[in-house]
Amino acid sequence: MDTLAEDQRDAVRQLQAVLDSQHYDTDVLVSVLQSVDWSVHSAMELLLDGPHVDSSASSRSTMSSLDLEPQLPVDRPERAGGRGPPRTLADAIFAVLSLPFHVVTGILRFILGVFRIPFLSLNFGASSYRPPRQPHDSRGAIRRWITTLEEETGAYNIKSSPSVATGRDSHPSTSRRHAYPPANPETTRVLPDFFDGTYDEVLDICQKEGRIACVILVSEEHDDVPAFKRVTLTDPNLVRIMNDNNFVVWGGDVRDKIPWDGNYFFAVLRSGSHYEVAAQKLQVTTYPFVAFLALQPRRSTSTSSFSSSGPVLTVLSRHYGPSVPDSGPTSARSLINHLEGQLLPRVDPFLTRYRNQLQERERDRLLREQQDKAYRDSQRRDRERIEAKIRAEREEVERIRKEEEAQREEEKRLQAEQERQESIKLRRSQWRRWMRRSIVPPEPRDGNSIRLAIRLPSGRVVRSFPSATTVTALYAFADSQMIPSSMNSQDDPEHPPEGSGGGVEILERYIHSQVQGPESWWGFKLALSYPRREIKWKANTSLAEAGLKNGEQLVMEVTSNVVNGKKPLGHDSDDQYESESD
Repeated sequence: MDTLAEDQRDAVRQLQAVLDSQHYDTDVLVSVLQSVDWSVHSAMELLLDGPHVDSSASSRSTMSSLDLEPQLPVDRPERAGGRGPPRTLADAIFAVLSLPFHVVTGILRFILGVFRIPFLSLNFGASSYRPPRQPHDSRGAIRRWITTLEEETGAYNIKSSPSVATGRDSHPSTSRRHAYPPANPETTRVLPDFFDGTYDEVLDICQKEGRIACVILVSEEHDDVPAFKRVTLTDPNLVRIMNDNNFVVWGGDVRDKIPWDGNYFFAVLRSGSHYEVAAQKLQVTTYPFVAFLALQPRRSTSTSSFSSSGPVLTVLSRHYGPSVPDSGPTSARSLINHLEGQLLPRVDPFLTRYRNQLQERERDRLLREQQDKAYRDSQRRDRERIEAKIRAEREEVERIRKEEEAQREEEKRLQAEQERQESIKLRRSQWRRWMRRSIVPPEPRDGNSIRLAIRLPSGRVVRSFPSATTVTALYAFADSQMIPSSMNSQDDPEHPPEGSGGGVEILERYIHSQVQGPESWWGFKLALSYPRREIKWKANTSLAEAGLKNGEQLVMEVTSNVVNGKKPLGHDSDDQYESESD
């Protein structure tokens, strides 16, 4: 630049002012100007995708109002795969085939530009390839545009979220960051509440909430845009009207390439963005552009009357052209007069009824939800009550079954124990009867004997025993006294219940073989009454060896229920006995 003349520098500055300097290097612009003999007009024709549009054409504008233009239904942006409207197949193939050529020409242009060698920049028309900006999410781009608008106008978005500046929030937000109206309205400039979502989300809000949408599209290539931003968008009266009527304000620069969701390769081949799609649907030809959209009753095709079907999202009015002077179609005064005089009086009644219907449907929905919830809760409580009753009945049946089973087991056990006791008693009775027949000696007739008195549970018995009688025979005699009188001695068995043969030795060996011990097997014990002295059973022991003398009195003390099931007896006082004499 230092080696250029003053008129050449002016030409470069003019070309930079018209073009986006971020996409064109200064050396490239100088090379292009040199190749066209420093003609700014010819350089613009080479660099742009077509002839330069005269700025005077943008000043010619029209404003279609609600009562002058028929309703224009709004089509939604394409949603297939989340991508915008594609180019034709031929354009896509041409863009792919021209990609290597543009890479080579870009390198040559850079090299020749370094050496100040002019290089002709060829234009392949609108279908030629251009290096796109790095793809990014549409919401972040809209927020950055809002931030740029705040910096350019010195105003702030009255309901912007703090995430507009940070870019950390990924969802549309309308939470207030600044109070409205501002504390100092004379010194503080505000912007409308720009929605930071997509164009498709704006249409959804209009349909679901019955709100009016204000779509603002600009392009920095038009000279009327800066004044529109500084004057119209910051007008306090216009901002107040849109804020009081809860407008959904959405806008952006149509030059921003915001690819639809998809991979990077398809984003390169598609030129559609949210702004361009909105511009196509709204038939935008001149910038700045303002359109108002809202739901309106569907008009019948046969007559001018409204159809009974549901409302349709309609373009209420479009405004495009300069905002200066105040009579301009996009000036704040013109828009305020249009809103207060035509649009709001015609649209508000229907939207109010529509919002009331929405609120009524929402109340009905909430009421149905509450009723359904109460019904489900009632069903749940009834089911729990029935299940608890069934469970209690099952538990009661199970308890009764277990009790009955335990009772049966106890009865079986008692019966088995009784049978066992009966078996023991029967066997014990057989031993008694055998001992009465085989062990108890007959009463002697001579005087060489020992006379003893025995106190039994059933009474008192006196008997003489031979002097050689053993303690086993004495215990056998006492035990035989427990045999019922109905059992005749003649029927007593000749052989013991167990073993073979007979005699005291068989009995003593059998008693010693019992686990429970002799005392437990006999079921009683004999003792002198006074002074008390126990006569323990011992095998092969005579009465004299046991210390028994003629005329002594013994007491049978029962120690178990083997002895005829009677209670054990303690020894009585000697007053109950009489001394036996010869």
